[in-house]
Amino acid sequence: MAFISNGTTILDNGAFSVGLGGLILLSEQTASSSASIEFTSGIDSTYDIYKWEFINCHPATNDTAFQFQCSIDSGSNYNVTMTTTRFKAGHTEDNTFTTLGYETGSDQAQGTSYQTLTQNAGNVSDESVSGMLHLFNPSSTTYVKHFLANFNTYQHGNASYNDYTAGYFNNTNDINAISFKFASGNIDAGTIKMYGIKGS
Repeated sequence: MAFISNGTTILDNGAFSVGLGGLILLSEQTASSSASIEFTSGIDSTYDIYKWEFINCHPATNDTAFQFQCSIDSGSNYNVTMTTTRFKAGHTEDNTFTTLGYETGSDQAQGTSYQTLTQNAGNVSDESVSGMLHLFNPSSTTYVKHFLANFNTYQHGNASYNDYTAGYFNNTNDINAISFKFASGNIDAGTIKMYGIKGS
């Protein structure tokens, strides 16, 4: 929806170029009992922002976390140093439990492990995780690489959990690959799409 000022939209005023913020689908992968899903090409200086969409990623193992890491060597290693923060809200189907709070223990302070995006995903046939992740200016040789993620999980205890994860990769080398996996077991099914976004 366009912002309206004095009866005229910003787009009508010419404030935005046609291409600004447009999503360009670059790649799409579908899991099938996959240990991980990796994007090792197409992440470069062409776009200012890269976005991944996760559609019904279903774990083979019950009660597990969905995670990611990046690479500066085209996927040979996924161990870029990051500092992160996480919080989530939850609500059970039977309305007996709610929660909202910081997720101590699933953040990192200059860590190199895979970063948790969701926790406690269920593997019953109708359970899955869906969400999105943005990575900003991964080819910058000046600044750290910020990211923001928001996921919703059908938790193994029949609850909806909404997770917010953010942070930065504390490295000024190009990030040129990214990996997604569950902490335990395969990605049984699900689709991940990668988009490029022009920031200016």
